[in-house]
Amino acid sequence: MIEKIWFESHPAGRALKPLLWPLSKLFGLISRRRRQQYQTGRKPAYHASVPVVVVGNITAGGNGKTPVVVWLVEQLLAAGLKPGVVSRGYGGKAPHYPYRIDGQSSTSEAGDEPILIYRRTGVPVAVSPKRAEAVALLEPEVDVIITDDGLQHYALARDIEIVVIDGQRRFGNQQLIPLGPLREGCERLQEVDFLICNGDQPQANEIPMHLAPSPLINLKTGERAELQSLEGDLVAMAGIGHPPRFFNTLNQLGANPVVCQPFADHQAFSEQELQQLAANGQHLIMTEKDAVKCHAFALPNWWYLPVDAVMPEPQAESLINRIKKVKEEYGSSST
Repeated sequence: MIEKIWFESHPAGRALKPLLWPLSKLFGLISRRRRQQYQTGRKPAYHASVPVVVVGNITAGGNGKTPVVVWLVEQLLAAGLKPGVVSRGYGGKAPHYPYRIDGQSSTSEAGDEPILIYRRTGVPVAVSPKRAEAVALLEPEVDVIITDDGLQHYALARDIEIVVIDGQRRFGNQQLIPLGPLREGCERLQEVDFLICNGDQPQANEIPMHLAPSPLINLKTGERAELQSLEGDLVAMAGIGHPPRFFNTLNQLGANPVVCQPFADHQAFSEQELQQLAANGQHLIMTEKDAVKCHAFALPNWWYLPVDAVMPEPQAESLINRIKKVKEEYGSSST
């Protein structure tokens, strides 16, 4: 219901506005005051010894940040740099903080997105509610830090800010939480370094991006298969910020799942509920983000669909060159 109010102008929004509007104003007042405290130095921000690149947004919910982080890591590795990734670790409860992810780490400890990034890229990944602690843990072994989310985490100083925009939903009713989806006002977009539009029609100042699907991967065996090669009824599930995006992707690939089951973002799954869901067809298809939580109890007919962020080469090159330039400036200032 709340997302329908934010993004679809649901009539309930008008009824709830007298209640939500004052809370929205209070949220804006508190968030602006907090930011000003860091900008003026009243609260100290952590300045890392290496460049910090923030990949975030001004809206609540998912919009494609994690694929952008993975893309950045892969591009920086190809350029000869040594990136590391930090995250809050939302949805996880680590045995201690900061927490360095390894091959034995679970989503219950570190959250689903950090585990996905680590498994995809193999670079150092650390989580902590205080991102500066995670940055300090990785600094000795990396030369660039990428933060997965954290645009509003002003306790960590940053060199480059990248905002990812949901091209379909944009900014909804353009109101602050809880009346709308905004964490900060749209004017904040004028201050960031790069705007990336995930899908649909980007504006002139936005880098267009789309998510390109790869062949399915079997959770149990690691086998790869084209979606069209699966025989029988398909069941789809998605526990991401905007599940319809995943279901639409499947439809565009020619699939017509008999069941499309959305779940809450970051939701923990039980073996029993997913087995019951999978029983509605011959194959269960999920996102890569969901898969990292299901490997331990996956059945042989469970698959996930990896996606990769794709951007036009000139704009992509400009973004990477900007990071490399900042990295060079750090190097020269230390000599």
